Amino acid sequence: MTSLFDPGVLGDIDIANRIVMAPMTRSRAGPGDVPTDLHLEHYRQRASAGLIISEGTQPSPTGKGYCRTPGIHDPGQVAAWRRVTDAVHAKGGRMVLQVMHVGRVASHLNKAPGAETVAPSAIRAAGEMFTDQGMVPLDEPRALATEEIPGVIAEFAQAALNARAAGFDGVELHCTSGYLPAQFLSSGSNRRTDLYGGVAANRIRFVVETIEAMVAAVGPGRVGFRICPGNSFNDIHDDDPAETYGLLLETLSPLKLAYLHLIDWPNPQVESLPLAKRCWRGPLILNESITAEHAKKLVGDGVCEAVSFGRPFIGNPDLVSRIRTGAPIAAFDPDTLYTPGPEGYIDYAPYEP
Repeated sequence: MTSLFDPGVLGDIDIANRIVMAPMTRSRAGPGDVPTDLHLEHYRQRASAGLIISEGTQPSPTGKGYCRTPGIHDPGQVAAWRRVTDAVHAKGGRMVLQVMHVGRVASHLNKAPGAETVAPSAIRAAGEMFTDQGMVPLDEPRALATEEIPGVIAEFAQAALNARAAGFDGVELHCTSGYLPAQFLSSGSNRRTDLYGGVAANRIRFVVETIEAMVAAVGPGRVGFRICPGNSFNDIHDDDPAETYGLLLETLSPLKLAYLHLIDWPNPQVESLPLAKRCWRGPLILNESITAEHAKKLVGDGVCEAVSFGRPFIGNPDLVSRIRTGAPIAAFDPDTLYTPGPEGYIDYAPYEP
């Protein structure tokens, strides 16, 4: 029986254990969307995870939505991320970069001057976003023209190349939470009439072509992707997520990617884990409110190759050790999740009996 603490392989990425740190936006980037010494220390402290997945990182100025999120499209950003990955590798860890283009979930107040808000269709998402000027409604996006889409896909491929230059062991495409890939996938946000809209086979095209471009850039064993079928976060809706995501998984399976990162969120429209087991043939990372004991059983029973934890890693930089020894899991301060500075980011202590 495989243990949660056994080494494993995700594509071309060797991992020391099956405990993955999930991607979490923490809004600590410096001027120019550059990672800082805070990022270096935050991720270094958590390098005992078998794999760290970075916070969502924009592939272009257009892809930015939230304030103080980092990028991977500028030489200064690449150099700063290199310091982070060097620190993680020095502690024996592995790290992939999550590439996150928010599409219509954005405010121009958080973007660089001249950076647009774009989406598959010109449909404003309901909701508000925090900016330095307070909460504001989400921007009304401009619909991407068909001839623009290859250029957007090329940004993702370049982000993958930049991530490898920055020392990351791979990349993860963020395909959920209502961001650009999910906007293309979902019938509620994608009202296009060209080859990227309409039937499910067309709506999955953007994600498939983007992953193919990332694979061409860095190899299939260095590329993963994250989904949550039926997730309604950020005003997203799909009429038939079982059809959409089943077809997506069946189409991507032959590429032999590093992993599928599945948020197994309870949803009346679709049972995500059975869908993935039926349609996906490759390594699987499971996520969403999984306890340590359940994680041990999931890996031990061969349901998945690894389990990712998000919130527990916030207040527990030594989470792997705590799970191994049965030490208590510390709480975290929700008031410091997105505040700038070290408080609530690098000042959580390891467990001491």
